Amino acid sequence: MPIQSAYELLNRSLIYHQGRPVGTAAACDESVVAANYNECFVRDFVPSALVFLMTDRHEIVRNFLETVMHLSGHQHVMKGHKRSMGLMPASFHVVTENGEEKVITDFGDRAIGRVTPVDSAMWWMILLRAYVVTTGDRTFAEREDVQRCISHILDLYLRERFESSPTLLVPDAAFMIDRRMAVYGYPLEIQALYYGMLLAARELLVDTESNKKIIGDLTAISNALVEHLQHYYWIDRKRFNQMHRFESEQFGRDVVNVLNVYPESIPGWMDGWLDARSGYMVGNVGPGRIDFRFFAQGNLLSILFGITTGEQAQRVMNLYLNHWDELVGEMPVKILYPAMVGEKWRFSTGSDPKNVPYSYHNGGNWPVLLWPFVTAAVRVGRLELAEQALNIMTKRLKNDNWPEYYDGRRGDLVGRRANFFQIWSATGLIIANEVLDNPESCALLDKALINGLTEGGN
Repeated sequence: MPIQSAYELLNRSLIYHQGRPVGTAAACDESVVAANYNECFVRDFVPSALVFLMTDRHEIVRNFLETVMHLSGHQHVMKGHKRSMGLMPASFHVVTENGEEKVITDFGDRAIGRVTPVDSAMWWMILLRAYVVTTGDRTFAEREDVQRCISHILDLYLRERFESSPTLLVPDAAFMIDRRMAVYGYPLEIQALYYGMLLAARELLVDTESNKKIIGDLTAISNALVEHLQHYYWIDRKRFNQMHRFESEQFGRDVVNVLNVYPESIPGWMDGWLDARSGYMVGNVGPGRIDFRFFAQGNLLSILFGITTGEQAQRVMNLYLNHWDELVGEMPVKILYPAMVGEKWRFSTGSDPKNVPYSYHNGGNWPVLLWPFVTAAVRVGRLELAEQALNIMTKRLKNDNWPEYYDGRRGDLVGRRANFFQIWSATGLIIANEVLDNPESCALLDKALINGLTEGGN
């Protein structure tokens, strides 16, 4: 059975430190020697943690939270500059030297492109809240060292910058899309995670006199952020018609085309993409620029975190229904659409051979995205879409040896450079299956994923 096999793979992936399970390896593919897939990546561990929380193996999640917190609990000096104490590693692994166990971290200094992860601390905060609401272990979150870690993260992410919007500016390759893919600026996935992190921190901070201001700031920033995303990132037929007729070079407070986006920059594939009942959050917004590509993770997290309204969430699901072959195909779910091709691909990716069109992050299909898709679909009452996606994946994933990603316009080819026995592919299937089979698990995720905790949400 695929689910039983997925659980066996998850258990095989456990990483131990001083006799305690503290995380899961990214993959158990023994054919890969030089890759770093034997490490525990913070973002990869999130679906593993959700499975552990759903199956009463809470101590593994707590061990992970403590381990990562201690790894980030000091300043890091790299080539003459200090890294903030709020920074969290992309990954870690355990080695034995001279009979003694050591935890080795990667803060981006060993990563491809040497990019520091922006999303690790966000996922850690969201996961800490998921642990607390699942177990009721508020005492852990209120520990002095945990509260200090939360404060360090907020000090880093709320720092004043040269920006006029509440969104967070990040470089290429700083999150799940970890290679150059023209996502520099304000990518949707990071803004959704940022929003989730702000709400989680607001709940987790101890309500003391000294924290009153920061808690008030978190409320103000999160409300401003969701308002900004709904106004500037949301696109449907009505909004698209407005953009099609934009006047540019406008100046002042009350202009319509605030970002000075030229209608000529709207890509040709957008013609006919949206019907009267569909819509989505665009991938990136900045001065003179809108990235119209559809990014699955950002849109699905926007539903799960309550950024989209109820009507907008339904419109995202309608988009999936209308463009099922392009956005889901033969293996859920395509990470973005459409892929960059030709000179656009050469210029934007640096001719990255791993990100050729409809492969890896340039339009590949990622089984791990099944869990946010199914959870979002169930949450808005679109059970038929959730069941259809799960059925597709259940039939094939185990027989293909749990690949990391799939290639092709329809996701019908096992990824050319994909690792096998990928843990988050297996846990994505477990969560999706549990959400559909067990309504109580879905209620757990409703709580854990922060949906509807602010006036700006659903």
